[in-house]
Amino acid sequence: MGVDIGGTKCALVLGDEKMRVYDRIVFPTRPQRGWKRILQQLFQTIDKITLGNGLKLSAIRKAGISCGGPLDSRKGLILSPPNLPGWNRVPIVRLLQKKLKCPVRLENDANACAVAEWKFGAGRGCQDMVFLTFGTGLGAGLILDGRLYRGANDLAGEAGHIRLAEEGPMGYGKKGTFEAFCSGGGIARMGKKTGSRTAKEVFEAAERGDQASRKILHSSAHYLGMGLSLLIDLLNPERIILGGVYMRNEKIFKEEAMRVIRREALARSRSVCKILRSGLGERIGDLSSLCVALMEG
Repeated sequence: MGVDIGGTKCALVLGDEKMRVYDRIVFPTRPQRGWKRILQQLFQTIDKITLGNGLKLSAIRKAGISCGGPLDSRKGLILSPPNLPGWNRVPIVRLLQKKLKCPVRLENDANACAVAEWKFGAGRGCQDMVFLTFGTGLGAGLILDGRLYRGANDLAGEAGHIRLAEEGPMGYGKKGTFEAFCSGGGIARMGKKTGSRTAKEVFEAAERGDQASRKILHSSAHYLGMGLSLLIDLLNPERIILGGVYMRNEKIFKEEAMRVIRREALARSRSVCKILRSGLGERIGDLSSLCVALMEG
């Protein structure tokens, strides 16, 4: 079983070690409800998906949880992610183990997506790669020297917290951050000045020719190039793979982002780095949570 917990939606999937998905149920997170009510709905959904497939809970042998950080994967705790306010030290692994009576693992969603892309998607065959979520928020999963890199206390890859400009929209607790410019939440906040309420509405307005919305997306693409340049210079990866908003709108972002990278990043480093959209597409959340269930050590 895979559980993908995001700031916008939660997804529950049944699958196997070959990444075949047999069933999937999605429900809106609505974080303002509080984590207890959301977990109550998650547990009800577990009952629904198992019964609907003629299974008992004992048929679930392993479970994986993919969730935005910060978190403590070793202790199984969610530690107040920006997009899940109030989720402070939530013992998600212990609670799910109590429900399922099987081993449960927790992993940062960017890390989980990085592993899924590395094993099954656009990262296959490389030893050094970065995955950027570019969803409701922005986080990075790092595969370095052929292994997932988590850092000293599970906080490696919090690229969204990097400040790219002294002034700018708010994101991840401060102005002008990578997440503020390059996430669905950040684009939506910038879009409020134009009357748009969501990132989707910003894209739709830009497509209709609204110049203010186009300016927002151009700014996002520009700062994406700035952030990617930092990652290229710092980590010297073979590939940087982007999901979420970028994956669905690559044409809008790529030209400006690459222009900035050519100006900002070291020539030898950028020459070996490919910027790619997710190879797993919209399946990445499902497959990443199943990958977490199958992780060892």
